[in-house]
Amino acid sequence: MRINHSSGSDFEQAIGYSRCVEIDEWVVVSGTTGYNYTTMSIPTCATEQTEQALENIELALAKTSLNKEDIIKVNYIYPNPEDFKECWSILSNFFNEIRPAATMISAQLVQPEMKVEIEVWDKKTRKQSQSQ
Repeated sequence: MRINHSSGSDFEQAIGYSRCVEIDEWVVVSGTTGYNYTTMSIPTCATEQTEQALENIELALAKTSLNKEDIIKVNYIYPNPEDFKECWSILSNFFNEIRPAATMISAQLVQPEMKVEIEVWDKKTRKQSQSQ
C-alpha cells in the first residue's frame, strides 16, 4: 500500500510531489531543503540550512513508523562544495551512529537562496513491519 505524506510546503502542491512516500517496506523522503515550512523562511547560511533540512527530515519520518536510525541511504546536494565541508560536523553528529551509504553531488538548486538539499531512503525492519 502506498501512503503519501506532506509537510505542508507550498512547493509540494506547486510542483506535484510528496515530502515522504511509504510503499511496502520502503520510505523515501524527497530532497529536503533548509526552509522552515511553517514560516516558509530560509536561513542565509549553509550550516543553518543543513540543520533545518535534517529537522524537516525527522518531522517527515515522524509521520511514518520510522526514525533517523532507519536511514540506509542519504544523498546530499550542495551547489557550493565548500559549504558541504563546513557542514561535516553537523552531518556527522546527525548520522554518526547510523552511518548510512551516502553521496554528495554539487549542483545548482531551484532557488538561489537554497544552499543544500538532502534526500534519504529508509527501510522498515522485520520487527517494525510485524508491529504494524
